[in-house]
Amino acid sequence: MLSAVTLAARPEFTVTTVGCRADHTRWSAPEASDDHRMVLVRHGRFRRWADGSSAELDSTTAYLGAPGEEERFAHPAGGDVCTSVSFVPWLWEGLPGGTTVYVDARVDLAHRRLLLAAAGGDVDYALTEELLRLVAVAAGRPVGRLKSADRTLVAMAREAILQGTPEAAGLCSLAGLLKVSPYRLSRVFSQEMGVSLTRYRNRVRVGQAMDRLTQGEHTLADLAADLGFADQAHLTRTVREHLGHTPTVLRRLLSARGERRSRRLPG
Repeated sequence: MLSAVTLAARPEFTVTTVGCRADHTRWSAPEASDDHRMVLVRHGRFRRWADGSSAELDSTTAYLGAPGEEERFAHPAGGDVCTSVSFVPWLWEGLPGGTTVYVDARVDLAHRRLLLAAAGGDVDYALTEELLRLVAVAAGRPVGRLKSADRTLVAMAREAILQGTPEAAGLCSLAGLLKVSPYRLSRVFSQEMGVSLTRYRNRVRVGQAMDRLTQGEHTLADLAADLGFADQAHLTRTVREHLGHTPTVLRRLLSARGERRSRRLPG
């Protein structure tokens, strides 16, 4: 029996948990997918046949699939749970289909961080960036020196985020605005700034949150929505991560009345 739960979906990608409860050694009927995808095993193992050859898949191996490939699967060891990541062609950036990828510790860590990002709710930046990092690590992509054009690209990305340009609401849309691939934008930004795009954008939003709290903002749910957070809890987690305080404590720290109160405290 096959089950699938979508963890995150955007026009550019879909991240799905796929579970299979089966116990058979024979190959399934042939099937063909219509997407570029990477499938990583969380638990269990299974066999995949494609393009005339078979591969054993477990937590140390993953496979890259391409549209039109005829596939068959067998589950001689019983059930398994996988993470399937589907991409649009331009986000896939020409990675070969029908290949098996060795999942070393770095790829495993990137996979786990992707799942954590999915649980965190920040799909458009945190999850997207972890997804791009996962693909890059799994494919063994080299990181080159930062060129002048890349520094200009980073400056343009910063400006778009600071100005609240609508396309800056998501990493993929921001990359589209700047006419570069999301992978390149994420990579060169981290090299130039020393922090990820996700952290930089959240730093900007935390500053905006402090501005609003200083101005007397009282409704944290509205504040979270206005600043593009998934919900109030997401706002609270992000503010605490960057400042060590919750928005409620920040409101007190940033208010004149709170300042006067702190001055009266002994010591």
